[in-house]
Amino acid sequence: MTDQLVEAISQGLRTYDLARQLRVGMPQSPNHPQFWHVLPRRHGDKVRADGGSAANDMITTGTHVGTHIDALAHVSQDGRLHGGQDADDACLGGKYVEHGVHTIEPMIRRGVLIDVAAHKGVATLKGGYEITLEDVHATLKAQGTEVRRDDVVLIRSGWGAKFDEGDAFVGGPTGVPGIGEEVGHWLAEQGIHAAGADSIAFECLRPGAGHGLLPVHRIFLVENGIYIIEAMNLEEISEHRAYEFTLVLVPLNIFGATGSPVRPLAVVAGD
Repeated sequence: MTDQLVEAISQGLRTYDLARQLRVGMPQSPNHPQFWHVLPRRHGDKVRADGGSAANDMITTGTHVGTHIDALAHVSQDGRLHGGQDADDACLGGKYVEHGVHTIEPMIRRGVLIDVAAHKGVATLKGGYEITLEDVHATLKAQGTEVRRDDVVLIRSGWGAKFDEGDAFVGGPTGVPGIGEEVGHWLAEQGIHAAGADSIAFECLRPGAGHGLLPVHRIFLVENGIYIIEAMNLEEISEHRAYEFTLVLVPLNIFGATGSPVRPLAVVAGD
């Protein structure tokens, strides 16, 4: 056991769950298959000689539903994936061998929360609001934090509070707040490893525009190899002002998939 780990344990650790609970009917992008969970066998359907019985489950789901991570294979631009790889050639036997989610290594990295909604003193930013670079710099300064190379940067717009409202979370006519190309380019220049947000598509969705244009996905996934984490629960770390933490995230090891459900954790020292 390393000295750093011993010290961290002696101080005590607090863990924040940054994932949404997977439930049938939860809000999601209309572009992906929905999450479905059933019990093929319930207690009493089959009973053993000693009176015992077991229940089991079956789930079907898109890999971009609930809190999830986008692999680099998720988006192409002009027929090319990250690194200039031909998107057609990259799909071998229906699997993305080089850029699939199985290639994402487990993340144990410094995490930074940029709590724009809290800095602006609002519960949630307005639908369709584009978070500017000025917003980001002002929030980081107020929090006393900075973005460093290889960080995982989480951006809170407050939109996650609408998750239980269903269609309101998806946006539709209202749009969804998030960053645009300006902040996307700046974060890429900082050399971050991944970025996440509490909204359904990570970046700004204009009112009525839906998921028609997603330029930050291009900037991150195709041009810079930065992973995207969507539909995160950032309410608790916002309430506790946990602006810096160790982010722990492990995707499901699905060979060749374009994404995976995840349950990211923010770990901080102290009670």
